[in-house]
Amino acid sequence: MPQYDKLLMYFSGELKPLSDARLSIFDHGVMLGDMVFEMTRTFAHQPFMLDAHLDRLMASCRFTNIDPGLSRAEIEALTLKVLAMNEGFVEPEYDMFIRHDISRGTVSYYQSAAFTKPGPTVLITIIPLVEYLGRTAKYYEQGLHAVVTPQGAIPSRYLDPKCKTRSRLHYQTATMQAQAMDPGAWAVLLDEHGRIAEGASSNFHIVKGGTIFTPEGHNILRGTCRGYVGQLARQLGIPFVEAPLEPYDVINADEAFFSASSYCLCPVTKFNTQPIGDGQVGPIARRLLQQWSENVGVDIVGQAKLVAERLG
Repeated sequence: MPQYDKLLMYFSGELKPLSDARLSIFDHGVMLGDMVFEMTRTFAHQPFMLDAHLDRLMASCRFTNIDPGLSRAEIEALTLKVLAMNEGFVEPEYDMFIRHDISRGTVSYYQSAAFTKPGPTVLITIIPLVEYLGRTAKYYEQGLHAVVTPQGAIPSRYLDPKCKTRSRLHYQTATMQAQAMDPGAWAVLLDEHGRIAEGASSNFHIVKGGTIFTPEGHNILRGTCRGYVGQLARQLGIPFVEAPLEPYDVINADEAFFSASSYCLCPVTKFNTQPIGDGQVGPIARRLLQQWSENVGVDIVGQAKLVAERLG
């Protein structure tokens, strides 16, 4: 297993052991959720779509008017440095999350009580992909149950989900509601018009008649893996369309799946208690996962199963 006690992180100008890192309770990120972030995974210890993640990180900083005090090039150089420093503590068969968190720093009227330096909080953390993958490994073969939750997506005019922030209580609420309906269920959030928006920290897709459909990019996080699914579809000659989707469309789909950086693609075989298609993981989801694995040189499903076995 990874040597967690030896992992290092970048913490606002310093390199610290992960076990010693402490964020002030007076930080904007803690008090207000006023923090932008990104989660980038590796394949064979190489960052996957790091450019896209860093571009979105800087776009989120601009949107929220958070000045990280570092250029994009400096953040990229620090990211690669921290990754290289930790690589030896994570076995080759495991991969990692690279996590960026940037806040405005300490809330000004608590500065004296916080015992922190003025300026932004910038964190770069390496997290071994163990629990993330171990929890989802079984779904690659059996699929999962997705449910529409009472908690919906927040309209972009109130809190724009295209900007990736730590203000995520609605995702957590939706997750708890889904689990109250079915302990193994994942949440699907609707927008204010009753259309499918996204999952809790994931994007949602369906397949109908050989075409992949995904919600339009209004009230959703435009995920990097959502975009990569589109690239894979073009590579495989599968039509990929952004369109308004409703629960009716999901119930009558041939397949459905979530996408996110950690597990890449997770099939959905049941929606609001009803089977999707024949209730089995569909051929297009399997083709996408196979091609994704070939492109990155890692057996995505096999790696997740290995992690799950070792976790017991």
